[in-house]
Amino acid sequence: MSHRILIIEDDHSLANLIRWQLEREAFDAQTATRAADGLALVSEWHPDLVLLDIMMPEMDGWTVCQRIREISDVPVIFITALGAEKDVVRGLQLGADGYIVKPFGTKELVARIQALLRRRQPHHPREHTYVNGRLFVNLDTHQVTLNGNDVELTPIEFKLLACLVEQEGRVLSHRFLLNQVWGPDYEDDRQYLKLYIWYLRQKIEDDPTDPKLILTQRGVGYRLAHASESAPN
Repeated sequence: MSHRILIIEDDHSLANLIRWQLEREAFDAQTATRAADGLALVSEWHPDLVLLDIMMPEMDGWTVCQRIREISDVPVIFITALGAEKDVVRGLQLGADGYIVKPFGTKELVARIQALLRRRQPHHPREHTYVNGRLFVNLDTHQVTLNGNDVELTPIEFKLLACLVEQEGRVLSHRFLLNQVWGPDYEDDRQYLKLYIWYLRQKIEDDPTDPKLILTQRGVGYRLAHASESAPN
């Protein structure tokens, strides 16, 4: 069965062009030129991935992304002319999984889509738990607790934490983590990794500015403190 791609883009010509390009790559694509129609299709059509413009009338893409995240964890890639770093960061903070600046080529777009879809394929992680002081992580159940209280993580945050847990104690390079969590097309996008490491630290560290669990190896990457290492009191 073909993957379903929803294109929410107010430019009719561009939306139809992207749809045609994706259909040539064997995707099942639908377009919505109004934000409200796009949100309805997210609920009714259940796409596997959403391509979302930002500068739209009636409701901008920032708001649409927030609404999508209230009802679904479907991967979202912003496609926009807004290329400033602050815009990229804002998009990621709102829960988007990718950001492509217009104009872009078909090969880049398809590669980004395929990378995200590969991450969504069902997998069966080995049973593994991580306990260090007050933090508990179960890879099978996706349960994360701190001081016995559940910690709510986004799908990206959990995938990043799981990658660190599976290699606990080992220093993992920036490129390795970006490849494992976002896919090979994101290996040079360190801002994604840096931002989500900060998100995780805010949720599981006593002091995110002085981390004891997710440790930085300057110039190399990050490692999760081994469970045998002493935890903060």
